[in-house]
Amino acid sequence: MLQADFLQAPFSEPIELPDLDFSGPGRFYNRELSWLGFNWRVLEEATNPRVPLLERVRFLSISATNLDEFYTVRVAGLRELKREGHTAPAQDGLTPAEQLVLINEDARNLMQEQQRIFDVLRQEMATENIFILGRDDVPDEDKPYLLDIFLNQVFPVLSPLAVDPAHPFPFIPNTGFSLALRMERRRDKRELTTLLPIPQQIDRFVRLPTSEGWHRFLPLEELLLLFNEKLFPGYVMKGHCTFRVLRDSDLEVEDEAEDLVREFEVALKRRRRGEVVRMKISSGAPAALTSVIMGELHVADDEIVEVEGMIGIADVKELVIDDRPDLLWPNFTPRVPERVQDHDGDMFEAIKQKDMLLHHPYETFDMVVRFLQQAARDPDVVAIKQTLYRTSKRSPIVEALCEAAEDGKSVTALVELKARFDEAANIRQSRRLERAGAHVVYGFTDWKTHAKISTVVRREGDKLVTYTHYGTGNYHPITAKIYTDLSFFTCDPGLGRDATKVFNYLSGYVEPEGLEKLSISPSGLKKKLLEEFENEIEHARAGRPAEIWAKMNSLIDAEIIDALYKASQAGVKISLVIRGICGIRPGIKGLSENIRVKSIVGRFLEHSRIACFGNGHGLPSKQAKVYISSADWMGRNLSRRVETLVQIENPTVKAQIVSQIMAANMADVAQSWVMKPDGHFERATWDEGAFAFNCHRFFMENPSLSGRGSAGAKDVPKLTHTND
Repeated sequence: MLQADFLQAPFSEPIELPDLDFSGPGRFYNRELSWLGFNWRVLEEATNPRVPLLERVRFLSISATNLDEFYTVRVAGLRELKREGHTAPAQDGLTPAEQLVLINEDARNLMQEQQRIFDVLRQEMATENIFILGRDDVPDEDKPYLLDIFLNQVFPVLSPLAVDPAHPFPFIPNTGFSLALRMERRRDKRELTTLLPIPQQIDRFVRLPTSEGWHRFLPLEELLLLFNEKLFPGYVMKGHCTFRVLRDSDLEVEDEAEDLVREFEVALKRRRRGEVVRMKISSGAPAALTSVIMGELHVADDEIVEVEGMIGIADVKELVIDDRPDLLWPNFTPRVPERVQDHDGDMFEAIKQKDMLLHHPYETFDMVVRFLQQAARDPDVVAIKQTLYRTSKRSPIVEALCEAAEDGKSVTALVELKARFDEAANIRQSRRLERAGAHVVYGFTDWKTHAKISTVVRREGDKLVTYTHYGTGNYHPITAKIYTDLSFFTCDPGLGRDATKVFNYLSGYVEPEGLEKLSISPSGLKKKLLEEFENEIEHARAGRPAEIWAKMNSLIDAEIIDALYKASQAGVKISLVIRGICGIRPGIKGLSENIRVKSIVGRFLEHSRIACFGNGHGLPSKQAKVYISSADWMGRNLSRRVETLVQIENPTVKAQIVSQIMAANMADVAQSWVMKPDGHFERATWDEGAFAFNCHRFFMENPSLSGRGSAGAKDVPKLTHTND
């Protein structure tokens, strides 16, 4: 049985792995296989009996969406390296070709498991009176209703496309889903091969009318097959299949582009036409149709996946219906911090009282929006500066920035055009901000700006006061409802000056000097982390308690991993909460016996980045050094992006991070997976009938320390185990 409670548990007995050379690449675990392992954990939640049924359907959909993106970016990149003859190995020693073989095997197993789980969930949904029908299951009395849907809501956007010498094979876009049909004309038996692209603008599932408490759905492709004679009058269908393509979606931009926005607009069009990297096709497809599709799309045998089941599993998210709340997570309303309520919603007064850290989604992201909306309307505010990496389509933050600019305030917005899959949205936002009169800058051509910073400069009496927000997540009010992130508000002059220097760096390329409480990449962030590792090593060598707690999405940077190995060998106790990719190997004798790693996968997506150092006192401790960051510990974040590492000095905020947030993450059992030395994760287990601490539940039930007001002046909430 795995010892799951990190907070109380001793470190596991280290093991030996004699087959791996830990002086060479064997000390690292492969990045791509680690990512696939994370997606297996996501998929496993679709089988977790403690998760409500429709939430399990959602996890299944998420695993499929994740895998699609993995193929269109990561696998596409490896294929390109292989095609160009690159044989240089990754840090774990695997060449691109070797990685592709392992990825293909694991991903095919994953896709098979998705289909198996979908069949199980489909049966469970049927017991709850939620049915997914095939065209042969549709009763005659429902056909008039479906015909009306077909003729009035589907038929107008369909474009059947013949495939013959006069009609070349049409372009199928990325994630394009199509029916291929072999038809025969009744009067002369003439054959017709045709494609019927299934419109992405229409829901994948058609909902049929039912009596109360019953829900029936028909997949769109089944509707098209049901009424195919309306599309092809005079023809008989002799064979059909469905297929879906994924294309290379990695984006290349010329470094010297004079107009970066225009160059990105062109690159986005190229992305739609990227090469096919994977094609799923329904099993049993007619050989003639398969041959035509493969030839026209230039798909190799190893890029085809035959699917016995449903193609496009990502679309099952449409089956997560609000009118069955009994099959969803119980409603949760994020809290408004008590201190903000004490000041009648005035964010500036609440921040002026003392630093404040909000833990999203448990504390509402609306406070970040309110911060900027209040700034836009406050006559005493003279300037606003804001980074925008990802945000929502109709972003209230962009609205506030436009309002402030139109009101004559100085507004500077750093819009990151290279935010993958959000490039088009960010171009639209930048055009809108420019029309409102804001100064829009795009940062560096070579580096993404991933830092999350907002500053508001306000005239108070005869001086200017800078209010600053540093975040670990994006300024995106939609994802903030499901991502766990931190928002740090302060009017500390030093942190305000640091933020201003970073904005000057982004707009004027003048590298900041003399940062007081902030480290940034690519210049000093990694150096700061390595210094803190060395400090802990010195404490260990001097016989003092030496400990590191860290939490992030991904850990893959070789220099960081080697530094952690060095710290482990010096006796530093290292506990890591890594949601996704992890290249370190914990618990190996002589290498990493003092390192342990866990991953938390549950109701909310873990996204915050935190680093805590015992500073000679162990953890948790009031003397600890505490940082929040926008950066994962990956080469791209530490060397090729603009990121922030913010030192937290306020005692209450430090206690909130160390003794509340990190301690609860370490204590979690119910949603935790523990990493083994071979790179695989095992779900944490506990004795039957024992308490299983759930950190998400704890955070939902206990207010954050630094947001407390007069109504909440009480001790730190203690970590009590609650029955899962």
